[in-house]
Amino acid sequence: MAAGLRGGKNIPDKVATHPRVFATFTAPSYGPVHGRRVNGSARCRCGRTHTQGDPRLGTPLDPDRYDYTGAVLWNAHAPALWALFMLHLRRTIAAAAGIPQRLLSKVVQVSYAKVAEYQQRGLIHFHAVIRLDGPAGPYTPPPAWATPRLLADAIRISATRAHIDGPEINGRARSFVFGEQIDIRIIRSTAFQGGTTITEGKVAGYVAKYATKGTEAATGTLDHRLKRITDLWFKSVPEHTARMIRTAWALGSRDDLKHLNLRKWAHMLGFRGHFSTKTRAYSITLGALRSARAAWHRRHTPPPSPTTLVLARWAYDSTGLTPDLERLAALIHGGPAREQEVTTSA
Repeated sequence: MAAGLRGGKNIPDKVATHPRVFATFTAPSYGPVHGRRVNGSARCRCGRTHTQGDPRLGTPLDPDRYDYTGAVLWNAHAPALWALFMLHLRRTIAAAAGIPQRLLSKVVQVSYAKVAEYQQRGLIHFHAVIRLDGPAGPYTPPPAWATPRLLADAIRISATRAHIDGPEINGRARSFVFGEQIDIRIIRSTAFQGGTTITEGKVAGYVAKYATKGTEAATGTLDHRLKRITDLWFKSVPEHTARMIRTAWALGSRDDLKHLNLRKWAHMLGFRGHFSTKTRAYSITLGALRSARAAWHRRHTPPPSPTTLVLARWAYDSTGLTPDLERLAALIHGGPAREQEVTTSA
């Protein structure tokens, strides 16, 4: 992320002069929830003032009227919504430049790096650094007309145009868009200016926080997949999270939603995307970083001593029985006497 902002790791330092924007894309509302600030007031809609860490934060005011189906399906469609937004962004920039979209890459490259963050209400936010480069990516500057303001305006327009038609459930046709709260800030190399710009250091800090925040940290949900929905009975998760998981599991049985794999991703509240993604041209790839680390270890790891004496070589053989299966095997092979012995020892 930092290399794409200010250079380094084979990315030229001049990339810091390219137009860069830090944007946050929210989810729409699926019902009122408990919050710390509502319409500029510290008092929640429930009439109380919640403190930081209050378990009610993010939970619905009326769970029976909250649209759990819409919330889960929005999470499931969020990756496709992002892809559609990027398509609209390239179209909008091409239209502003007065060139056909198919020729845009010969003039300007649109690069980004984004992370997905769970809100306390269990819905996904996207935080992204979006950058304009020349035709050779970070190695060439963009044309003079490609300004930070043009990029910011194009992002706002494209976010409102992104729209996905969803399935019809219980007689209600679903559609998915980004929420109304879209925060767009131009990245500068200086301090904050009037609340409209943000520094490279701040962006790196924000991204680090978002990238290490999973569902279990934000909503108290699970960190592993469920094999059966009944396994949820033995898990200690908040009721709001449990209802989202149960909703995802129930929707996963529908034939028209099989492509979403909702049961596989029920523990993620329906979201099936990667927590962090980027375009290849944004900065150095993770594969290149792994190769560099491996080469460094090879250079700094001393060769094995020729006098090393190898006493034995170990290899995996098999996995033993669980305690329950051991008792069953004893009953089968040992008869009644062995059964009494196993019962006594247990």
